[in-house]
Amino acid sequence: MTKIQASVYIICQDEEDNIARVLTSVSDFDEVIVVDSGSTDQTLEIAATFENCKIHSHDWQGYAKQKRTAKSLCRHPWVLSLDADQVLSPALREEIRAMIADDQGFDALDGPIVGNDYLLKPSHPWTRYNTAIKFFKKDKGDYLDVSVHESIHVTGRVKKTSAPIYHHGNEKIDEAIDKVNRYSSLIVIDKLKKGKQPRLLKLLFVFPLAFFKSYILKRNFLNGRGGFIGSTCQAFYAFLKEAKLHYAQVKPEDFDQQAS
Repeated sequence: MTKIQASVYIICQDEEDNIARVLTSVSDFDEVIVVDSGSTDQTLEIAATFENCKIHSHDWQGYAKQKRTAKSLCRHPWVLSLDADQVLSPALREEIRAMIADDQGFDALDGPIVGNDYLLKPSHPWTRYNTAIKFFKKDKGDYLDVSVHESIHVTGRVKKTSAPIYHHGNEKIDEAIDKVNRYSSLIVIDKLKKGKQPRLLKLLFVFPLAFFKSYILKRNFLNGRGGFIGSTCQAFYAFLKEAKLHYAQVKPEDFDQQAS
């Protein structure tokens, strides 16, 4: 079967445990751009074994700017953005192939990001997943300048799909909590730039509300103990963002230093 005439771009650093898995899932694509920001493990050696992979090095600029740089290196008009801990499903791969052949006026695909449930088991199929635009026309999508949770904003028609991308980022709970701590600080930096002020009521109620949203509304109760652990981690993340915003009033220099 001929290569899929689209470019994949991935940013990474020290992803030797993940990089082979994601690159294997996109081996049918004509071009894969990997932008590395200083790996010291075997990430680049592993990536170099994939014949469609082109490796570039670039100092870390932040998530949105780094992905924008990676996107600019793609030569095909259609592009797919993946994180190093994600995997393209066969169903989405075939939908992408069909969309390139006949896009019917669409400029992007919006589909589910399916994670595990913190206990290394597949999530229940009735879980409500977050969705994201990952495949789009290069000239129709761009990133907003945010410190974290960067997402593609598309000018054009977006097609919904049920074909997933699989996310393996929560397989190690210590790494997941480390990410929660790091991301919450970055979000507070963005909030401070926008002049956001902390609110006592939000500090008091954000944890139970976020837990209810994850555990009940997104149906993580179907995922047993793993769903409970994951929902608690999500609630802690929501609480931590608000707690750090309060902390920034007392110790603003801590966040000013990170923002510089």
